[in-house]
Amino acid sequence: MNVRTIQLHGHEIAYRIAGDGPVVLLIHGMAGSASTWKRVMPQLAERFTVIAPDLPGHGRSDKPRGDYSLGASASFLRDLLAALGHSGATVVGQSLGGGIAMQFSYQYPERCERLVLVGSGGLGEDVMPILRALALPGVDLVMPVAFLPAFRDAGDAMGRFIRRLGLQTSPQVDEIWWSYSSLVDGETRAAFMHTLRAVIDRRGQRVSAHDKLHMAAMMPTLIMWGDHDPIIPVAHAHDAHRLIPGSRLEIFEGAGHFPHVEQPERFTKLLVEFIDSTEPARIGSDDAIGELAVGQ
Repeated sequence: MNVRTIQLHGHEIAYRIAGDGPVVLLIHGMAGSASTWKRVMPQLAERFTVIAPDLPGHGRSDKPRGDYSLGASASFLRDLLAALGHSGATVVGQSLGGGIAMQFSYQYPERCERLVLVGSGGLGEDVMPILRALALPGVDLVMPVAFLPAFRDAGDAMGRFIRRLGLQTSPQVDEIWWSYSSLVDGETRAAFMHTLRAVIDRRGQRVSAHDKLHMAAMMPTLIMWGDHDPIIPVAHAHDAHRLIPGSRLEIFEGAGHFPHVEQPERFTKLLVEFIDSTEPARIGSDDAIGELAVGQ
């Protein structure tokens, strides 16, 4: 699963692709990249065409000064799928990627066959306090000091020392450290701040899908969450399950914010079973407009 690139609207986008069959689109979270899916992509690729992009502003993709809203990200995913020759996909989103997945299903319901939310944003106001703090005015002026290369290098050295002792850090800690390390780069950090402030303010998450969740009843929906998630509380999973008729809920005991990394075998098994046991949604624009009217 080598990283490939494609030009979209004048920007270079990195993505990973593997397998053959129905399309599964994997969307990473804030300050993440497609590499977060590396533990589940090989197994999924045995049955499906698996596509995992680095979102604009993340990973190896370009980091333009532009729109990092959920709507712009959903439009990017539509254009990426089209450029790769695919009309639709089962859309899997983790954290920020879950909010983008919901926005994609709302903007382009005809292209979303199933919806899978993993520790998803956009389902309530609560979020880790440090993210609220980072959204405060003026924080971006002191961030270069907090993300000096020397701090990253010291952390990397500590990690190597721990491994030489025969110890291992947890997969969740590794993911969080990777996200921190990526912000040492100035362009990545600027894109992160634009992304963060599009969805979070001092009170918490400022974008909510609650008033549109009834529309997900038209689409097979799976919610997966770690019961020890320190970033977005598991209570959001139960609320979303209650508000989406017919949705399925799977709680990963002992897992945090990255169940696909912390328990990849169970994650893959559940996702494959969900796809096998459901028919892809076939929602036209007229159907979606009709559901909008019902929800008013």
